[in-house]
Amino acid sequence: MRYLFAAVAAVIATPAFAQPPRLPKLIVAISVDQFSADLFDEYRGLFSGGLARLAGGAAFRNGYQGHAATETCPGHSTIVTGSRPSRTGIIANAWFDLGQARSDKAVYCAEDERVPGSSSSSYTVSPLHLKVPTLGELMTAADPASRTVAVAGKDRGAVMMGGQRPAQRWYWDGKKFATDLKAVTPVPVSVAAANQAVAALIAAPAMPLEAPAYCNAKSRVVAIGDGKTAVGGGRFARAAGDASGFRASPAFDGMTLALAAKLIDELALGKRRATDLIAIGLSATDYVGHTYGTGGAEMCLQLLSLDRDLGDFLRLLDARRIDYAVVLTADHGGEDIPERLRLLGVTEAARSMASLEPAALGKRLAAELKLSGPVLIGSGANGDVYLDRALRPADRTRAINAALAAYRADPQVEAVFTRDQLARIAAPVTTPDRWTLAERARASFDVQRSGDLVVLLKRHITPIAKPGKGYAATHGSAWDYDRRVPILMWRPGMTNRPSDAAVETIDIMPTLAAMIGLRVDPRSIDGHCLPGVAGATCPPR
Repeated sequence: MRYLFAAVAAVIATPAFAQPPRLPKLIVAISVDQFSADLFDEYRGLFSGGLARLAGGAAFRNGYQGHAATETCPGHSTIVTGSRPSRTGIIANAWFDLGQARSDKAVYCAEDERVPGSSSSSYTVSPLHLKVPTLGELMTAADPASRTVAVAGKDRGAVMMGGQRPAQRWYWDGKKFATDLKAVTPVPVSVAAANQAVAALIAAPAMPLEAPAYCNAKSRVVAIGDGKTAVGGGRFARAAGDASGFRASPAFDGMTLALAAKLIDELALGKRRATDLIAIGLSATDYVGHTYGTGGAEMCLQLLSLDRDLGDFLRLLDARRIDYAVVLTADHGGEDIPERLRLLGVTEAARSMASLEPAALGKRLAAELKLSGPVLIGSGANGDVYLDRALRPADRTRAINAALAAYRADPQVEAVFTRDQLARIAAPVTTPDRWTLAERARASFDVQRSGDLVVLLKRHITPIAKPGKGYAATHGSAWDYDRRVPILMWRPGMTNRPSDAAVETIDIMPTLAAMIGLRVDPRSIDGHCLPGVAGATCPPR
C-alpha cells in the first residue's frame, strides 16, 4: 500500500537529466530514525524505489554516529550541524540538571524548562539547548532569501535539524502535526490538509498489509519478557482510533512525506533565487523497531514500504523539475529483541538487570554506606548517572568509589568512566570505526550536562529490564549495531560511488555547504567535507 499517494497528487515519469548543475536550489536532508547500516546492508538488494535510487549515488555503508549516546536527539543534532554531541550540547534525549528549581530535575533535549509548567514529560518545545547553528541557519545568514523548513514525526528530530530560526517547523505531537513557532500564521493549507487526512486514517480501522515472500519468511512469532507479549508476525492491522498503532506503522512515514511534499509546493521551495533546505525526519522505523524489534516481518514491511514511498516522493520532485540534492542517513541504529537474537545463536543477548537501574543501585549503596537520599540519579542502566548534590564532599567521594566498584564488578557492564576521566580525553581524530570506548563516550560528553559517571553495558545487553507495550527493543549503546548508519548522497545525473570508508554523519554538513558554495569555518565544526560527492568542491584543510 502506498500511503504517500493517499495524500498527494499522482506523479509523472522521471525526466532525463544532464550532468548535475553546480548549485542545487533545494537540499533535502532526510533522517530515517533507527535505520542501521545492518538493515541497509540486509535489504539493499530488495530496494527498488527511493532507497534504491539514493543508493545509486554516493553510498557510504559505514557511516557513523560515532558517539556512545546513540539516541534520537544526539543523533539528529549531528546531521546538519557538522558537530558531535560534545559540541552541540545534546548529550541524550534527556539529562538531569540537579540545580534547577523545579521538582522534576530531568531536562528534555528539546524543551525550554524556563517556561512555567514545562516538565521533561509535558514540555514546551524549543531549540534552546542546541549550542551550534544548523546548515539552514548558516544559509539564511549568508542569504536571507534562503528558507529552511523542518517536518518530522518527532519534535526533537524537527528541532535538531531545523535549528533556532527555521521558516517553518512541523512535527507530530501525538494527535496532529504541530509547531513551536508562533510566527507561523495562518496554518499552511498543507498542514491543515495533512491533519485532516491523518485524523481520517486513524479513525478508520486498518487491514493487514500484504507481505512479499521475504517478509513472510521472517514471520515468526517470538514471546518477549514474561511471555505475555509476542512480536514477529504483525502486518500493521489496527483498530479504529489506534493512534499508537498508526505511529508504529508505514503509514506514519507516508503521511510525513506527503506533508513535506505539499509544503515544498506551497512554499515554492527550490523554485526561488536562493537555495532552500527541507529537513525531513521519518520516525516510523524507530517506533516499529522499539515495538517489534528489527528482525521480524514488521520491520521488513516497514522498510519496503518506506522504499516505495521515498520513490514516490522523489518522482514528485522530478515532476516539479526542481533542481535538488538529497542526503539520507539515520540518527542511530538499533538491535533486535534479545529473545529472537538468542534463537539465532547470540547466546550473550539479554535484558539488563533491574538492579543496575540508578534508583535501585543507589538505594543499595545508601544502605551499605549508611547515607540518606537517592545517592545515584539517572534514567536507565546505560548512560549518564549523577550523584546526589546533597551529599557532603567526604560522602560524595565514598559514594562515587562504591558506585565505580559496583559497576565494574557487574557482569553486564563493559566500562564505566568518571566525568574527570572523560574531560581529560582529547576528541578522537582517527576514523570512528577505530575509536576506543572512552573516545566514544567522550564524543557525547558535555561538562555542563553530562553525568558524574557514564556507564556502558556489554555488547547485546538491552537496557530494558521489563519490556512493555511499544517498548520491546531499543538502542543507545556504544556498539556498532547502534553507531553504524548509512549515508546516501544523490543528485540527478550522478554516477554510483559506493564506498566502504568509515565516515561520520558530521561530514554531511560541510559536504553540503561545499556543494552550494557556502563557506564554513572549519574550526567551528567537527566534520570534514567528503571530496567529489555530488559536485562538492571541498576547501583545502
